[in-house]
Formats: sequence, structure tokens, C-alpha cells
Amino acid sequence: MTTDTNHTDAEKTETSTAAPAWRLWILLVWHPALGLPVDPVAVLGLDESRQSAERVVRWVPLVYESADPWRERLSESTTGEDVDRWIALSGGACSLEPAEVPEGALDLTHAADLVLDELLAEVIPALPPRGDG
Repeated sequence: MTTDTNHTDAEKTETSTAAPAWRLWILLVWHPALGLPVDPVAVLGLDESRQSAERVVRWVPLVYESADPWRERLSESTTGEDVDRWIALSGGACSLEPAEVPEGALDLTHAADLVLDELLAEVIPALPPRGDG
């Protein structure tokens, strides 16, 4: 019986060490009707386990102008240090929130797409109209 418990612990350890080092954030901008930076415009994903970090950005459709502040911030080589700096500076017109890596994500792009799908299906429809027109 002890062997089964140890085997389970070994499987957990193996799974956690084999898990990819993916990190996801939801990029937010100011929502005029709410007066807070809670309007999601993109999902940013980073995989820093490689020599050159892989970056994925999935933009919410039809938010091009609203997302300009984030388009300006994102460079070709976004790093974890950039994200840490943005978190320290958040609270104004732009903010970002960490997102869980969805279970069953096949790669970083798929993980970002799954988070975006959830935003489009559940979060964005629950927000009031922007009221900035």
C-alpha cells in the first residue's frame, strides 16, 4: 500500500516538473462607463523556458483603437521583466491581471486562445457598454 502512495507522489512530481513554464495575463484598458481599467483587450502569453522567450498575443476583436496603449508597450521581445514593470505601474489607464493556464492547453498559443474564448463568452458580454461614443 505504501508503494501506491509513493507512486502517486512520484507521478505528481514528474507532472509538475514536466509542466511548461507558461505564464498568461489579460491586458486591460480603461472602461469609461466603469471608471476603472477593467476592459480586456488582449491575452499575453510568455514561455520563458527557452533561450529566447516565446510570446503570444491574442487581441480581442474590434478593440484596435482602445488597445493602442498596449500595442505601444508590446515590443518584439516582451520579457517577464517587462511584465513585472507593467504590474508595478498598473492602476492608471492600463492594467494586467494574471490568468490561469487552462487545463488541456496543447501549447502556449492554444492556452492564450482558450483564455480569449472565455473572455469573449463570459467576461466581455457582462461588461456595460463602453459609453465613450
